[in-house]
Amino acid sequence: MRVLHIITRLDRGGSADNTLLCCIGQRRSGHEVVLAAGSGMTGESPLLPRAEAEGVALVRIPPLVRAIHPARDAGALWACYRLIRGGRFDLVHTHTSKAGILGRAAARLAGGCRVVHTPHGHVFYGYFGPWKTRLFVWAERLMARWTDAIVTLTDREAEEHLALGVGRPGQFVTIFSGIPLPPAPPADRAARRRALGLPEDGPLVGSVGRLDPVKGHGLLIRAFARLRDPEARLALAGDGEKRGEYEALARELGISERVHFMGWREDVDDLLQALDLFVFPSLNEGMGRAAVEAMAAGLAVVASRTGGLPEVVRDGETGLLVPPGDAEALASAMERLLARPEERRAMGEAGRRLARDYGAERMCERLEALYARLLAPSAAGAAR
Repeated sequence: MRVLHIITRLDRGGSADNTLLCCIGQRRSGHEVVLAAGSGMTGESPLLPRAEAEGVALVRIPPLVRAIHPARDAGALWACYRLIRGGRFDLVHTHTSKAGILGRAAARLAGGCRVVHTPHGHVFYGYFGPWKTRLFVWAERLMARWTDAIVTLTDREAEEHLALGVGRPGQFVTIFSGIPLPPAPPADRAARRRALGLPEDGPLVGSVGRLDPVKGHGLLIRAFARLRDPEARLALAGDGEKRGEYEALARELGISERVHFMGWREDVDDLLQALDLFVFPSLNEGMGRAAVEAMAAGLAVVASRTGGLPEVVRDGETGLLVPPGDAEALASAMERLLARPEERRAMGEAGRRLARDYGAERMCERLEALYARLLAPSAAGAAR
């Protein structure tokens, strides 16, 4: 197969890592893979050099940006159209909302290929104001008509699309966002903390993700300030537009010395192995890839009951779920698990076992099967 993937940006988020792992898996299966992307606002995924080394061809589309910008959007649409028209691709796979809208419109104009879209969650709440949200819903309804299959990361994500009139039930296929499974955990957690510049003693809570409003880190800082243990620490791996605001919030709450803003890390696996508890306070989440990575590291997870997270974090088994946006409930759940190490460890081991089902190879196998089905002669004939 000759496959084109289009994504808005190859940043350090889960959607970029998912896309790159798909590209790497398809190259290893012998397919020709081209990846088109705009420029990210932050550092790019550490998987990008690996993908290029595997033979994934990278095409930059500078006008492809996340924000609505009519002139740039027209330029990105034209660039995608020319790429698809000249590339003779069997299949175009778009990722995330903005690239999904422009990429699928370009594929429709160019013709001659099957079209798959992965939203990686959605922007139907938590991201924009009312009018932008309505615009994206309308655009997604239109683009769904020009899409052969929509890949959602959880069943819940598909349900939320259908509830808003986006797509038809038969279009949706659930394929989780796979992760590279980590090696066995190291024995010396204190040594990991020293290497990371973190205190060796005391409870260490952590989270990984962009410091954007929808990810809920401001809520996490407020909840952390409610914990009774003065020795507890919070490590935030990631960066984003709200970092300065969150640092000011920690100072205002009198906990700045106990909150560690670690920026983007190449050693997230090491950080996870140093934690006692992982917290995922997102207000809107397609699946919660970082939660799966934490479970694979043997950590109990406290997460918001939103989007696809309840399908990943099993309440009372691999962690605790709380209402999104509820700082008091978040603090209570953290307090409970920090005070009960045996329960925390049992949840961590249950999570480690469950995370084995989310390996990247299995994700690629399921995506390969979807592509093969769509490109089968009978499917192509039905489409015509």
